[in-house]
Amino acid sequence: MKITVITGSPRKKGNSFAMTEAFIKEAERLGHEVRRFDAALMKIGGCHACQTCFKTGKACSFDDDFNTIAPSIINADAVVFTMPVYWYSIPAQIKGVIDRLFSLVVGGKDIAGKKCGLITCCEEYDMTVMDGVRIPVERSAALLKWDMVGEVLVPGVFNKGDIDKTDGCKQAEALAKKFI
Repeated sequence: MKITVITGSPRKKGNSFAMTEAFIKEAERLGHEVRRFDAALMKIGGCHACQTCFKTGKACSFDDDFNTIAPSIINADAVVFTMPVYWYSIPAQIKGVIDRLFSLVVGGKDIAGKKCGLITCCEEYDMTVMDGVRIPVERSAALLKWDMVGEVLVPGVFNKGDIDKTDGCKQAEALAKKFI
């Protein structure tokens, strides 16, 4: 299976990156081909709503790093989003990618039938804090006709290394096993 992983944290070696790496390592061990894009370390703007998607041959007429990610999404069998919760929502660093999935719809790309997963964490212990990430990803997957195969939702982590005090990385490994 071809899996595209898109991360949304600018903090290398942070908690969501640790879970991402655990997921990728297990997915590759299972024989999957994984392409990773660290959106927070790329130049990706928001959608301009111009609806000129694919008119230039690229997903977006406004040429930035989203056009590097789009072909991988189109060709993938599965897409996994990983990110921390920022102020009760999706971090801006990955929101541009999610918003610009619109280009694949406007461009008439047949992307239905993919599998989708989510890996997220937050500082607070209240699981509903992750709703601001979980619900938009679930709704986006439903709109795109993607099958949500699983979610890793880990509360109570903030400082680098806090994830090691949880089973978050084990949950991420278990998520990889759901992609069959």
